[in-house]
Amino acid sequence: MSWRVANTCAERKFGSATRKQIIMFLADKASDDGSGIWCSKGTIQRHTELGETTVKRTVREFLKEGILIETGARTCKNGFTVVYRIDLAKVEALEPTLEPEIETGSTVVPVQSGPGTGATVAGVPGPPRPPNHPKTIHKPPTRKREAAGDAKAEKILAAYPPDRLRSKAACLAHIEGAMKEGIAPKDLWQAVQAYATDSAGFTRSKVCFSDNWFQSRRWLAYVEKQAVDREKTAALQADHHARLACWISDRSPMCKHITGTQVTALLASKMVSEAQIQAAGLRT
Repeated sequence: MSWRVANTCAERKFGSATRKQIIMFLADKASDDGSGIWCSKGTIQRHTELGETTVKRTVREFLKEGILIETGARTCKNGFTVVYRIDLAKVEALEPTLEPEIETGSTVVPVQSGPGTGATVAGVPGPPRPPNHPKTIHKPPTRKREAAGDAKAEKILAAYPPDRLRSKAACLAHIEGAMKEGIAPKDLWQAVQAYATDSAGFTRSKVCFSDNWFQSRRWLAYVEKQAVDREKTAALQADHHARLACWISDRSPMCKHITGTQVTALLASKMVSEAQIQAAGLRT
């Protein structure tokens, strides 16, 4: 365990509560130089209580971003476990969580001309209130952003089976909390719709009340399944495009079945060139 690595990670922003939770768990296993982290994704999942798909996706993101580096493998009871190292230079380059310090300098004239009244209990004044720093920036409420978030939460809640709605305020709070964790509103809305479809044939007593459903995070399984389905779809699409690219490079008679939309997608992916498209007779 390294306090240096843990403190470095704690003082940086990683983009979401899920990413921060996983990197802090890994930092707890690291040496002072960030190396020597060997724990399986199953171990991470059990200790953080996150979904297995979420853990795998986040570790892949860290590897792609260079925050995590694979340095080897270590044998374990299930075969082997990958050994990671946290790149401290990458972490230190992230946005810090601390607010910038404001230099106060010397104050000739006090900011507050007289002592504050503080709280009064039984006629005895409390301690004086310290004045705000003159450079304190009071952020105005972002009502437009809040209204947009409220509208998305309302839309998500509206997809829930109407006969099992309960405690609207609590439901909206749980939905907004999930969105703050980084869950896309569209994914959450689709999760609620999927549950409504799955429970359409249930009797009223078999469908969970909405406040319990959101509080117990039952939407998480649907969101993770959506992520897995998207990965499978992307893999199938990549395989299909590779097959089409082979037809074009070989000038196969099967090229006549390739549509204009597929040609555009293949050119955008740079799997084929414009010259190959013309040679295959798909464009003149």
